[in-house]
Amino acid sequence: MPLIKKETQCDLHSYMATVLANMKCPATIINSMPDHVHILFNLSRTVALAKAVEEVKKASSIWLKTQGEQYSQFYWQAGYGVFSVSESNTGKVANYIKNQEDHHQSSSFKDEYRQVLERHCIEYDERYVWD
Repeated sequence: MPLIKKETQCDLHSYMATVLANMKCPATIINSMPDHVHILFNLSRTVALAKAVEEVKKASSIWLKTQGEQYSQFYWQAGYGVFSVSESNTGKVANYIKNQEDHHQSSSFKDEYRQVLERHCIEYDERYVWD
């Protein structure tokens, strides 16, 4: 659902970056659209990826609920997508995340996500991707 409002995005990104920094998983860039967030971060060798995602989603959901009535029922979807990035591609990925608004002028998040999965030969079942 398109629930992330422009006036909240900057603070949300900062909050998520703080959660990651507290786990020694510094964020390189965070950007969001009304219906999703992209985060490029370095995963600490002592933190499981699922734990990092769980903590960011849990903490940011709790925080968002304090940002006004429009967020009182907010929650992230159960699933998420994670892709590793080689050091040589971090600049390209950071630029992609920075320019989310431009990308979504011509392609929806769902279409773009399907393309990424297909480009990397990742099998998926539509019934379980968009919960």
